[in-house]
Amino acid sequence: MIDILLCALVLIPAAAACFSAYKTRAIEQTYPNIGELTDIGEFRMNALHLACPVTADLPPLIFIHGASGNLRDQFEAFADPLAGRAEMLFIDRPGHGYSERGGPENALPSGQADAIARLMEKRGIESAIIVGHSFGGAIAAAFGMRHPDKTTGLLFLAPATHPWPGGIDWYYTLAAMPVFGWLFAHLVVMPVGLQRVESSTLSVFHPNQRPADYVVKTAPELVLRPRAFINNAADVANLLAYVVAEAPRYREITPPTVIITGDSDDIVMEELHSRGLARDIAGAELVTIRHLGHKPDYVATDVAIAAMEHLAGQSRDLQAFAQEAEARLARPKTTLPAEATATQAVTSS
Repeated sequence: MIDILLCALVLIPAAAACFSAYKTRAIEQTYPNIGELTDIGEFRMNALHLACPVTADLPPLIFIHGASGNLRDQFEAFADPLAGRAEMLFIDRPGHGYSERGGPENALPSGQADAIARLMEKRGIESAIIVGHSFGGAIAAAFGMRHPDKTTGLLFLAPATHPWPGGIDWYYTLAAMPVFGWLFAHLVVMPVGLQRVESSTLSVFHPNQRPADYVVKTAPELVLRPRAFINNAADVANLLAYVVAEAPRYREITPPTVIITGDSDDIVMEELHSRGLARDIAGAELVTIRHLGHKPDYVATDVAIAAMEHLAGQSRDLQAFAQEAEARLARPKTTLPAEATATQAVTSS
């Protein structure tokens, strides 16, 4: 009996590690890198660069994805609607997607903001509108403070930027630990995470509908790779202490700023983060959309693009755009397939 238990203690973790390694390779084959790695000093950063078109009517745009994401998320939301209008740079944040992690400074929004500034220099982009979604909002805020000369404007989409009550999900805390985190990421995350991709992405969009092809197009499984999951966990685990220290400095931000948020965001509390930014940044315009959850980039893409135009100096009534989005969201929704409806009910409870 003891021999059987010992064998199980060895074989089960070994099988889990092999499964994780196998699925990591399979995920990377399914979702190969669509960007390009650029050496920015000490590490390489990955980004998809769309050159400035001759028809451009907007300044360069730089897109920063949120936690658990990669450059495909913002690319799928904005590349087609903005085609022919601007030079665009969709970034894999350090340690995410196909970007290398770099040094310990990249576990903080400030370090990641500095890395983006160096990437801009390598790409010959002098100044840009910085678009940050969710966790990317903390990085956009850091960028606006640390690199105002490179900031044409700031667009925050459902940002996470201020201290919040409580902590973070237990699995982030565990994955960020030195030894147990490595074991957890290599043995547990992949088999459990693959089962939760559907429900997790539905909950991120709740109460709005997730596009049917969202998972296939945006490759959320990339974060389940052990190294990426550990990096993501470290980012999230460090965020609260970081914003406690940095949020009082948001008053230093001077570039033009727009904040787009939803009153039904179950992921990030708009009353703390978005309203806090509007209070802290002089002249910032807050656009709150009723019935909108955590994904204005997909659900209110037109409002986000109008905000980019506004930041570029074009005349746009953003509150009117928000009202149009609210009317659209208030219309009766197409019924979800039974399986998806059941999953959404579980994740939103």
